[in-house]
Amino acid sequence: MSGHVTGAVAALADELPRWVSLLRAPNPGPMTLDGTNTWMLRAPAAESGIVVDPGPADEGHLTRIAEHGPVGLILITHGHPDHTEGAARLSELLGGVHVLAVDPAHTIGGEPLTEPGEQFGGFGLHISLLQTPGHTADSVCFLVEHGDERVVLTGDTILGRGTTVVAHPDGHLGDYLSSLELLSAYRGIPALPGHGPALADCAAAADFYLAHRRARLDQVRAAVAAGAHTPADVVATVYADVDRSLWWAAEWSVRAQLEYLGVDTGESAPGVSGLEHM
Repeated sequence: MSGHVTGAVAALADELPRWVSLLRAPNPGPMTLDGTNTWMLRAPAAESGIVVDPGPADEGHLTRIAEHGPVGLILITHGHPDHTEGAARLSELLGGVHVLAVDPAHTIGGEPLTEPGEQFGGFGLHISLLQTPGHTADSVCFLVEHGDERVVLTGDTILGRGTTVVAHPDGHLGDYLSSLELLSAYRGIPALPGHGPALADCAAAADFYLAHRRARLDQVRAAVAAGAHTPADVVATVYADVDRSLWWAAEWSVRAQLEYLGVDTGESAPGVSGLEHM
């Protein structure tokens, strides 16, 4: 449990509801896995669908999404560029479809998503907003229901493979742990992540993540007690099994862990840009 996790953290979903489709962006990499997952939701017999996370500003990818139209709404799970960069262009391609996000900077034509538990319908689907900060301050998940079928779109709060960076200082570990506890209530409901394969059970994945984070915190405590004085020192000890090319990302999570533990390193945090898993 305490080592670096690269595989699926729960059983993969054997099948998804017929009203769910995946359009994966062509942006694979160490921090985006196979690429950003753009999810298309279209209820049976509904004229318009919903797009979740348009992905990067790749014209081919955005055109492919538009070809699956009509689309009535675009939703954003969080503001990292690999999820949002293409949102404005996709809205344009779709004739000005509204884009809803927590951050007003990523909201187009509507009001930001600010109310915990906010519910909205339309397009034959019922959607509940789950406030899940931690990976970033603006991270949310969406519980989507049609009849007796439900899915949770988890963005980067839960990935289909590996674990997620807490993107300090924007991300916060205490918030992230609380968000995982919230998601652990969605037992037996498929998780549709922002990267990697769909998982069969959102709660099982959340439980694994919670156990993993707590084990990491124990490792960080031990490293500090043994004399690790800086985030870099902790990374070298705790993330020794991680490729050194990813230590810069691990350091963001370590800073979040040290802040959570109340350890003052006396250093300023580096700037945060779009990253995903660690």
